Amino acid sequence: MEKKELLKLELEAARCRRNVIRMVEASHHGHLGGALSCLDIVTALYFYKMNVDPQDPKKADRDRFLLSAGHKCMVQYAVLAEKGFFDKKVLDTYGSLGTHIPGHPDMKKLPGVEANTGALGHGLAIALGMALGARMDENGAKVYTVMGDGELAEGSNWEAAAAAAQHHADNLVAFVDFNGLQISGKVSDVNDYSNVADRFRAFGWAVREIDGNDMAQIVDVLDAVPFEAGKPNCIVAHTVKSKGVSFAENVAGYHYWSPKGEELQTAIAETEARIAELEKEVQA
Repeated sequence: MEKKELLKLELEAARCRRNVIRMVEASHHGHLGGALSCLDIVTALYFYKMNVDPQDPKKADRDRFLLSAGHKCMVQYAVLAEKGFFDKKVLDTYGSLGTHIPGHPDMKKLPGVEANTGALGHGLAIALGMALGARMDENGAKVYTVMGDGELAEGSNWEAAAAAAQHHADNLVAFVDFNGLQISGKVSDVNDYSNVADRFRAFGWAVREIDGNDMAQIVDVLDAVPFEAGKPNCIVAHTVKSKGVSFAENVAGYHYWSPKGEELQTAIAETEARIAELEKEVQA
């Protein structure tokens, strides 16, 4: 990808990060850490790779996206709003009664949401079903899911992983958002999945590892799918928890954030400064 196009993608990601902070500004709380760690991945999917249409969100041949770790929903809302699936004013209702953007994605409330997620460990199984359905329909659609490293302790993930390999679902792409932290601390201290790439390979998947906050690497790996014919695709994305908010990066305490003191204003200033910086680079 040319540098200018890559900068445009990074600018979209910066705007989506500001959207996440906007939701926290409205509600004074939210699962910040994971939403920001996987934000570059979700931005690349919607603004570079996936066949989706905000004006026709249910078109038959669309690619599908499942946010398995549904508590990271602010990332999906941020990107869908930036893509034009709904008015950005809706972001200001996050955390309010009757909102269309609740604490976990709800397919009945918001266009672009393919399934209700958040019961950890279910996203991969749902994505597999959609991938097999797309293959039966012969419409060329791919299905993408983002899983958290902490949710890999749920056994249903591995049942789905085995089934995906058995059915040769090479139109299925699973990202593991490997930021190394979960609500109770380090993932390695709770249930160590540091060898997750080898585990997926053992289940019959084709696997790549990338820096999940490096847009160039994300684009390159998406262009390489399918990695091997007849094998489902796993991308272990090594990311930074709360990426883009300096004081929160790699701090487990910001898995769920209720801003204190000047934190919110600092986060707003940092995300807006990044947007301004990238706008200048794009226009240069």
